[in-house]
Amino acid sequence: MKVLNLQCAHGHGFEGWFASHEEFETQLAGGLVECPLCGDRKIAKLLAAPRLNLGSAKPAKPAKPAEPRAAPDDAGSPEGRWLQAVRKVIAQTEDVGDRFADEARKMHYGEAEERGIRGQTTREQAQSLIDEGIPVFSLPLPPALKETLQ
Repeated sequence: MKVLNLQCAHGHGFEGWFASHEEFETQLAGGLVECPLCGDRKIAKLLAAPRLNLGSAKPAKPAKPAEPRAAPDDAGSPEGRWLQAVRKVIAQTEDVGDRFADEARKMHYGEAEERGIRGQTTREQAQSLIDEGIPVFSLPLPPALKETLQ
């Protein structure tokens, strides 16, 4: 099993686990490796120090542990705070999918109960909603939050 330190073009670092280096290369070439935070598929492998088992050699004095890098879910990192905010929005809104513009209009004109909704719309539909005085904003969701993690 190869554990690789990876980074997307936006600077998000993450680990990838692969059966072999060849498997990593195959998946990378096939566009199957993506950043769990932003979905970017321009992934670079970062340098990592190998672990060497030297048999019965006396182990060296352990080095001072490096400062832990904040994981994307860690509230201390900007990515972590953003993910927490997105999760809160997801938990407190209803996904209406591609019916977003219709549902927003129904609520605005009193034809449906007001509630928090999210979904997809085109730029033209979003601009039309704004022109009608219906407030909307774009919130790109990371692919990892769109599905259940296994």
